[in-house]
Amino acid sequence: MPTQTIIETQNVFKTYRLGSEVINALSGVDIKIKKGEFVSIVGKSGSGKSTLMHLIGLLDTPTSGSILLNDKDVSRLNQNELSFQRNRSIGFVFQSFNLLQRTSSLDNIILPLKYSQVPKSEWESRALKMLEIVGLSDRKNNKPNELSGGQKQRVAIARALINDPDLILADEPTGNLDSKTGTEIIELFRKLNKSGKTIVIVTHDEELAEVANRKIILKDGKISKTL
Repeated sequence: MPTQTIIETQNVFKTYRLGSEVINALSGVDIKIKKGEFVSIVGKSGSGKSTLMHLIGLLDTPTSGSILLNDKDVSRLNQNELSFQRNRSIGFVFQSFNLLQRTSSLDNIILPLKYSQVPKSEWESRALKMLEIVGLSDRKNNKPNELSGGQKQRVAIARALINDPDLILADEPTGNLDSKTGTEIIELFRKLNKSGKTIVIVTHDEELAEVANRKIILKDGKISKTL
């Protein structure tokens, strides 16, 4: 059986206007991410990789072209529809962790479930399972200021997993970590991929990019090569 395509961009352009100047952030980008893949998107600053991440994460819409999520065109959805699809299908991991500072690890992980259709009676058991997966069962009651950088990122990864998304999308997930902790987070992503998770990492970290099974290199808003 052919492998299911999770996310696909078809001739995607993204144009911004700054006064009278027109900036083509992306120019005719075509990518396919299949179920179970581990893909890195790399490129220098200004290459378009952050713009592409926002588009495949349904945080923005293209100027032209199409974005397909599980074969459904989501390019022209309104903000409420995009939010629904994001919550159901995509788990995000950010460089800055984006955790609620006055909230425990457990409650940070539960947060996406509040916007889902999962019964409230299942929230805590799901979150505890995610904490176990990322090796932080003993930190469930700790707030972010009581955690190391690596532990914060593990909580963020657990939160990204909580809705069992089709795609984990990570933006520079080791950017705020020392090299040893970064290596541990890389290994966690590798483990998650081996368990069947589809992962896309946007990064300029060569070590992180090389862990992926496929590397998409962007230059000047276009795909220069795929390795």
